[in-house]
Amino acid sequence: EYVHPSKRCLVNQRSVQRHTESFARALRAAMREDPDVIVIGELRDLETVSLALTAAETGHCVLATLHTDNAIRTVNRIIGVFPSDQQGQVRTMLSESLRAVVSQRLLPTADGQGRVPALETLVVTRAVSNLIRENKTFQIQSVLQTGAAQGMRLLDHSLRELVQSGAVAREVALRHCEDPKNLGPER
Repeated sequence: EYVHPSKRCLVNQRSVQRHTESFARALRAAMREDPDVIVIGELRDLETVSLALTAAETGHCVLATLHTDNAIRTVNRIIGVFPSDQQGQVRTMLSESLRAVVSQRLLPTADGQGRVPALETLVVTRAVSNLIRENKTFQIQSVLQTGAAQGMRLLDHSLRELVQSGAVAREVALRHCEDPKNLGPER
């Protein structure tokens, strides 16, 4: 847990059980305070995801975590939390309000002295937005592969850079990559 002190802004922070009964209850209360940014420790349930989407739709910057292992699964998981009869509407809401997904895996460093993040970054462009809305998230992979100019990055490319720099052992990267060919040739 982190305590965020107010420096050049006002920070109101709540902890579940200590200050509030649930994420959803805290989020509803936060919405009444008209914040600029809402940070949610974890999207755990339907109510919290629904409130987070509503907050984003109303112009709030919502930052949240979700336990998935890549950007596409994150999008699918958010949609999949909802009952099937609501998923079309949720896809539309998400396609209009989602701006980016950053997926990370913390890997042990090659020297064994710490951890380093391998990142996958999905920037929601018009093309990505259309794929989400049309329930074609499986096609987002190709957009990720070709979207470097928009700031996108595949996890495998991040792993390759970590291996090439010597930060992560190749064997560790191989356990986490989607396609071993993306790591490049062995040295």
